[in-house]
Amino acid sequence: MNLLAIAFKSLKQRALSSSLTALSVALGIMLVVSVLVVNSVVDNTFNQKSVGVSLLIGPRGSDLGNVLSAVYRIGKPAENLPWRVLTEDLPNAAKRIGGVKDASDIIDWAIPMTMGDVTQEGSFPVLGTTPKYFKMEYASGKKFQKKGELPVNSFDAIIGSQVARENGWDISSQFSLIHGGADGHVHDEKFTVVGLLAPTGTANDRTVFVNIEGFFLISGHEKPPEDAISRLREFGYEVTPEQEAVIREAAGGHDHHDHAGHDHGAHAPHPIPDDLKEVSFILVRTKSSTASIMLAGELNEGMRAQAVNPIIVISRLMKLFVGNTRKLLLFLTALIVVVAGIGIFVSIYNSMSDRKREIAIMRALGASRVTVFSIILGESLLLCLGGGILGLLMGHGLVVVAAPLIESQAGIMVNPWSFDVMELVLFPILIGMATLVGFLPGLTAYRTDVADSLND
Repeated sequence: MNLLAIAFKSLKQRALSSSLTALSVALGIMLVVSVLVVNSVVDNTFNQKSVGVSLLIGPRGSDLGNVLSAVYRIGKPAENLPWRVLTEDLPNAAKRIGGVKDASDIIDWAIPMTMGDVTQEGSFPVLGTTPKYFKMEYASGKKFQKKGELPVNSFDAIIGSQVARENGWDISSQFSLIHGGADGHVHDEKFTVVGLLAPTGTANDRTVFVNIEGFFLISGHEKPPEDAISRLREFGYEVTPEQEAVIREAAGGHDHHDHAGHDHGAHAPHPIPDDLKEVSFILVRTKSSTASIMLAGELNEGMRAQAVNPIIVISRLMKLFVGNTRKLLLFLTALIVVVAGIGIFVSIYNSMSDRKREIAIMRALGASRVTVFSIILGESLLLCLGGGILGLLMGHGLVVVAAPLIESQAGIMVNPWSFDVMELVLFPILIGMATLVGFLPGLTAYRTDVADSLND
């Protein structure tokens, strides 16, 4: 019979105390594993692979606020930008870069986004954009999968998986928007769901996407001519008297659709003039990281808009907030494991006084001091590793239970059985801890006097 088998039989004799001690280790490891898995999910959510764009162009102000609003749909933009930022500023900034003849030389695509409204049911954020949005990668190497069609007509919509699940919507479902948030008035216009997005594990799952042209056609979404002209001049654009007249005439000739949100032949709504449109953000994908840096520099020289690399902003967020929170959680869970290790030490050390006769008999039967010492270390090792394996399974099991809640509340998909590299480090640490906490009790057993113990 080998030493570990003897150690196991010894633990079985003290089954209750051994089980409770191993359970304390398991609970500590369970917390460590669950924190590691959740941290891995946070890393995948707040990192470069989850963005898929090179630049985010938004209003001047907080770059973090812009990224949280545009990428993660947290909060709303402070203000909107004139449509000319997309049609004039962006291509002109690209052309100012040395050696660039056309904006397409360095820009793969630029996608406008409008935000601010929410759905009447569920208060999910509504994002107006173009069908091109769904052709880009939402993460590195991952493209949108959908059921149905893209929102190509004015009042078409495509919805995220969480929206479909919680609202019970499917293709052909109709819905209304609330202007500016939950406390605003309900728009008369209705959008029709034409497509459902497959789960992505990103903020897209809890977003409703509508055709940007339909977004502008909603009553109150186009700029009044006076405000539009004032806004253009505020941003430094020249508006000639002739252009003013065109803007006023176009605004006066604009007819809205019927309240059901349908187009009816000759009564179909006229397109909104560009100078009456506003855009919340512009997503830009450049052909290289160097082009991204140079383009951001050109755009940020003026006072019209702010171009940021969302990767840099998210990295700062991870470092200042998420990273420190993760370190704190790992530190606290590590303390729990240390306390569990102390529990093993106390359990084995306290049992030494009751086991002196047992150890003396083993010595009398021919067991050496080293053999007795090794058996005590083996007990500590079995408790730590047994508790560690149980804790590993319990940790992933805890995430299995929590995954649906995380997905429903945060819109983040969690793979409970994805392993973090740090989990591989846990077992060498446990072996080291077992050796450390088993050394002193083993030394006590090593020094046990056979004659005195048998006499006692």
